[in-house]
Amino acid sequence: MKSREQFLEEVDANGYCVVEDVLSKREVEALRSALENAIEKEVEYHHGREDYVDYAMVMLCSLYGGPFIEVFDNPGLIEPLEWVLGEGCIVYAYTSSSMPPGGTNFSNRIHVDCPRIIPGYETNMGAMVLLDDFTEGNGGSWLLAGSHRSVEPPAQDDFYARAERLIAPAGSVNFLHPRLWHAGGDNQTDRWRHSVTMNMCRPWMKQRIDIPRAMSHMDLSGYSEQARQKLGFLAQVPASYDEYYLPPDQRKFRQPVE
Repeated sequence: MKSREQFLEEVDANGYCVVEDVLSKREVEALRSALENAIEKEVEYHHGREDYVDYAMVMLCSLYGGPFIEVFDNPGLIEPLEWVLGEGCIVYAYTSSSMPPGGTNFSNRIHVDCPRIIPGYETNMGAMVLLDDFTEGNGGSWLLAGSHRSVEPPAQDDFYARAERLIAPAGSVNFLHPRLWHAGGDNQTDRWRHSVTMNMCRPWMKQRIDIPRAMSHMDLSGYSEQARQKLGFLAQVPASYDEYYLPPDQRKFRQPVE
């Protein structure tokens, strides 16, 4: 694990920081199995078809419970995100990025993950959790170091001439500034290459999907308060006078705002 100072310096200079051995082999295997099951469930939602635009991308991983929620108790994953966004940060989006055998996915365009730039203030931070070894052969991402301060997209030739590949073992996490220009590669192997991706934001921001409402049918009593906080359950806007006037410890929004 890098120190806070090392991590923040690297993210500031390069726009990303790869940390190995954040997840144990057991955590990786559990998440990978859960992801493969979730992909099948998403196909069922789309009437058994595999030709929809987001095929193999799980739109909200936490809906499938288990390892997808338990991972929020991993300090090696959560603490670096809090170093950038504060302890109150919550999930903006929680998806997957899986490269099919002999193919690619929606990430292969040169892109950033956040449209806004506020000098000196970060609203978001990403974390790509590697569930397979990332190699050049299976589509390891292209990352253009230092490009997170650039408003305009790089020319394609310039991007691929200067970008570095994300080559790291399963269990690693690529912490990614959301303004870094990057692109997925092409999977030239005969096996799926899996990862899950979290985009975290400040707790006063709206989530891409209202996660507490989307998960309202689930029993979360077996999960930690930290996991529920990261999913936004402690950052909900009151829906009535009754909720607004509850004692502070019972309110839906009851956490610090950085």
